Amino acid sequence: MAVLSPSVLVEQSRSRVGQSVVRASTEMDLIDGMHPRIVVEPSTADDVVATLAWASTERLTVMVAGGRSKQGWGAPASSIDLLVSTARLNRVVEHRHGDLTATVEAGATLASVNSELARHRQWLPWDPPWSDRATIGGIVATNDSGPRRHGYGAPRDGIIGVSIVRADGELAKSGGIVVKNVAGYDVSRLVTGSFGCLGVIVTATFKLSPIAITSRTVAVELDSLESAESVVRSLSLSALTPTAMELVTAAGKNRLLVRFESIEEASAQQSQEACALVGSFGQTEILSGEDESNLWQQHGVQWSGKPDVTLLKLSCVPAELFPLLQFLRMASRENGLEYVAAGRASLGVVDISLEGSIGAQVRMIQLLREQLTVGRGSVVVRNGSVTLRRKIDVWGEIGSGLRVMKAVKSRFDPDNRLSPGRGPGGL
Repeated sequence: MAVLSPSVLVEQSRSRVGQSVVRASTEMDLIDGMHPRIVVEPSTADDVVATLAWASTERLTVMVAGGRSKQGWGAPASSIDLLVSTARLNRVVEHRHGDLTATVEAGATLASVNSELARHRQWLPWDPPWSDRATIGGIVATNDSGPRRHGYGAPRDGIIGVSIVRADGELAKSGGIVVKNVAGYDVSRLVTGSFGCLGVIVTATFKLSPIAITSRTVAVELDSLESAESVVRSLSLSALTPTAMELVTAAGKNRLLVRFESIEEASAQQSQEACALVGSFGQTEILSGEDESNLWQQHGVQWSGKPDVTLLKLSCVPAELFPLLQFLRMASRENGLEYVAAGRASLGVVDISLEGSIGAQVRMIQLLREQLTVGRGSVVVRNGSVTLRRKIDVWGEIGSGLRVMKAVKSRFDPDNRLSPGRGPGGL
């Protein structure tokens, strides 16, 4: 089949993609150093169905873009013919506040959704960076959460339904109000964290949480990782119920942020009890109001504006986290790297930023992976330059799970046209 030029593709597609806006790609559409040949902006599920059906006929490779806050995540795509922008799919379809559930379109930002849900004092309790840009589709596709994962879980724990359009243009629905599953699969769970490799998310349905009346954060300054480990253990074994427990550690500092969100009396009492429990390990401070809001805002975007920083996601058995952080401190010094590690200390999920030469960063990633047993942890390149992501396997060793992933991918996208090359093992 002859390869059509971008201009011909644009003209040909106008009668094939419903009411979607169709345009040529611009500099803002550049992904992994590649320009898509065409950009389509659907505004309804029918538009997405028509677009994917047309792309299937023309055998076009497809990528999806939302708020573009995760553009550098995953392995570099091997090909991008068609970019589907979800910018016009931005509505809260239905808020069933009596049932604490809501159905939301994929292109809506988390901030805009929570602003609407807040009318009934409910929300989606995730706090990834750049929530004003991060879209529901992108959050689901990457299973991105934030500090409140400690208390509320990740998107995979909160999603109860989804509608996606498969590579062949078929609409599949799972869970929620209407159930039309792809036989044998829990589609909601499968697409969460799939990086767009299985289908284009159109809507997602979630269980919601009530918005807490008050919030307080205990900040603990610690002089060593050993002290930090003792504090995390003490808090985890206590009866306290924080919604976030974030460790921040670098070469010269260790800090723990513990957040309590509840009614006034409970958040005040628990923050005081936390201070009494860990006060012997370091200096403590209780923050609330604007000071607390500023603290968490800065924490969430601490790597923003640093284009040369590589961001890793370390996941491990919680008991092995602090030995790994000790190794990170030693190995980064030996390889001339600056680093910051921040994340869910009691869950064993930590983001690590690396600054230094690409060669040293690659060595550091390999060294960290060598410390982990396959199946007991992973080091994934969460965000990084195209150069670095082409030098190293972004995902690392997957083990026997790769066989299952390939089987699922072949069922949903047998021709490997959705986000080709972006997933593990070239999926």
